[in-house]
Formats: sequence, structure tokens, C-alpha cells
Amino acid sequence: MKRTGTFPFTAIIGQEDMKKALVLNVVNPRLGGVLIQGEKGTAKSTAVRALADLLPPRSCVVGCRFHDDPKDSANWCDECHEKYDGKEPEAELLPMKVVELPVSATEDRVVGTLDIEAAIREGKRSFETGILADANRNILYVDEINLLDDHVVDVLLDSAAMGINTVEREGISYSHPARFSLVGTMNPEEGDIRPQLLDRFALSVYVAGEKDLDKRAEVIKRRLRYEDDPEKFLAEWKDAQAEEVRRIERAIRLLPQVTSSNDMLRLAAKLSIALGVDGHRADIVLIKTAETIAAVDGHTEVTKEDIRAAARLALPHRMRRRPFEEQKLSFEDVDKVIDE
Repeated sequence: MKRTGTFPFTAIIGQEDMKKALVLNVVNPRLGGVLIQGEKGTAKSTAVRALADLLPPRSCVVGCRFHDDPKDSANWCDECHEKYDGKEPEAELLPMKVVELPVSATEDRVVGTLDIEAAIREGKRSFETGILADANRNILYVDEINLLDDHVVDVLLDSAAMGINTVEREGISYSHPARFSLVGTMNPEEGDIRPQLLDRFALSVYVAGEKDLDKRAEVIKRRLRYEDDPEKFLAEWKDAQAEEVRRIERAIRLLPQVTSSNDMLRLAAKLSIALGVDGHRADIVLIKTAETIAAVDGHTEVTKEDIRAAARLALPHRMRRRPFEEQKLSFEDVDKVIDE
């Protein structure tokens, strides 16, 4: 287990939906990310950065700037295709990481840059990687995602949809894989997020300050103890952190075995119809989330309870909105459809 010096993930009190959504995206990177909305000071950024200590290693092509998967040649970068061309590359285990995209980042910093002079002078493409290259097969984290520049949002939308980042300058282009789990945090009081970007998140949670007096006092106590002696505090949570890592690794191994019966597929579709969500993406995300929840809980057949838990995370931001009305998911309606 890595030691980054960040506040331990398992020491965060409450915010169970947020922690669950983050863990689900570690277990299943193809899920589609999570948007965390909430007021200031509710451990949003702390939880995302703390997630780095729980991330499992993954197999990468040795020396590849984009951490290509040795067994997934269809999604290799151009350099790996040219270098190996049918040969099996040497592999190494590298830990996943949380890559931060600053809200002030320019488009070039995000996508990378082409050296046009080198291309003209030497006749070859010279590409300087950006944040999206570093984020491939990792978690891409954007704090205050609702304040991102529109050009950067467009780049994220394209990469999230295609899994590829393409840079074009003066008739020269360069493409590389850019498959990442997008995690965004925001305070709704500071502005809305673009609907196109909101729809790209598989899961969405809203966090608020703890209302229980004892738990709120414990939040203060743990934070002060951590700031007073970080090494000692991290040592106290070492076992809990290690157990969480083992739970995630077990779920990753179990996930390929998880199946959804036709009854569960029909239930997911029935929920989407009854709640009036837009499009078919909600149904698909709902099942993928339920399967991931099943893997985390240690069983291989999706149940109604998995669907119920998945609905809390996958559906709230997909409800139809009328002008001047807040989008809101009625969990009573969800229970009614499931329990019928």
C-alpha cells in the first residue's frame, strides 16, 4: 500500500454514498466516473485525493508514456504499434494514480502539443504529452469542474466519448489513448455544470455537512490529530486501509463473473421508464453499477437490492428537468417500482 501523506480514506466519517461511488469506479474503471456536488468543507477533495492510497497496480508496457495495457493492443498508442508490431511487449506493474486537472489549465496543457518546427525540419512528429496522456488508465480529477473553460470541457467530452485524444496542428495530427475515470467535485452555489458534461458522469452524489453531534465532534478530533502528527495518525489507520485495499482487489477479481438475469435487466428498464429519465444510457449505467456493487459485496448474481443501491447513485442527475425546477429523484418512487 502506498503512503502519500494524505488523510486516510477509511478515516473519513460519514459521506457513505460518496465513498461508495469512488470505490465503485476503482473496481470498474469503465463505469464512467462520478460527480460529487456539495457545500464547502464536506471532504470532497479530501476523499478523492485519499483514494490514491487504495488504487491497485495495473500491467503497463515498459517505457510507454501512455501506460498502455500489454494485452490490449487495439488501444495502444502509435509508438507502441510501431515498436512492437505483432510482438509481445515487456510489461511492468505500475500503480494507478489520481491525476489532477487544474481548473485554470489551458487547452494545450490538457491535450499536449506538437512541435511543428521539428516536423518540418526532421520530417517526424514530435509530441509533448499533456494531462490527458498522464490520465490514460488512471483517475482524472477536476476540482470546481463547473468552472472549467468551455474549450477544455469540449476536449473532455470528446475524449470521454472516444477514449482517444487527437491533436492537430498545421495539417499534422497525433493521437493517443485517453481512457480515464473522470471524477469531478463542485459547489452548486458557484454555478451549474454544462448538461453535456453532466450526462457523461455515470454516478452523481450530493454531500452535506454531518448533522449528528457526536460524529461532527469526531470529525474535528480526527482532523486535529492528523494535523498534529500525520505519521502517527496514518499508522493508526494502516490496517483499515490495507483491508479496504484487499476488499477492492477481491471485487476486481470477482467482477468478470457477475451476471444480471433478464428479470434484473427488465427491472432496470422499468425503473427508467417509470421515473422518466432521458435516453437509454441510464439503464445501461444502472446495470453496470449494480454489477459492480454486487462484486464489492461479494456475490455474482445481481439482486433487487443491488439495483436499489445503484439507483441512488446512477439516476439522480438523469431526471428530466423543467425550466426553473430542481431535478430531484424520489427514492420512494424507486422503492415502489422495485418492491412491486
